[in-house]
Amino acid sequence: MAENLYQDLQTALQDFEKFLDDNMATIKPAIQALKTVIPQLSDLIDKLIALLGELKTAIQSLDVGAGQVGAAIQQVSAFTTNVKTLLTTAENLLPQNKADIDAVLGAVDVVGSLPSLNDVKDAILKAIDDVVADLNNLKS
Repeated sequence: MAENLYQDLQTALQDFEKFLDDNMATIKPAIQALKTVIPQLSDLIDKLIALLGELKTAIQSLDVGAGQVGAAIQQVSAFTTNVKTLLTTAENLLPQNKADIDAVLGAVDVVGSLPSLNDVKDAILKAIDDVVADLNNLKS
């Protein structure tokens, strides 16, 4: 499981953007040539753009540093850190429960990533915008 969901998202978006930028000269003509034969290519791009729009809206709505939410997240973050330490230690004593422990650790990683969201939020939003611009360029 990811150590930090939001940093992983930022990296994935930036990697995809770099791939598109580096290969636009070959991908765009290929898509233009094939979209009349394979109309699903246009649907794929349109649906990807729509999903990225939903992702952007979801990221924009998260404000983990504000007021009571920020204070609550700090408390939950401390809790999840302690849970992770406890479960990692107990994992060797309870090998038959590894799947359950891993599931809880996965949830801990997601919740534990929230405080770092504000650190990468602007970069994620910029990467989404850049990828959408590249995808729209592929369609034109």
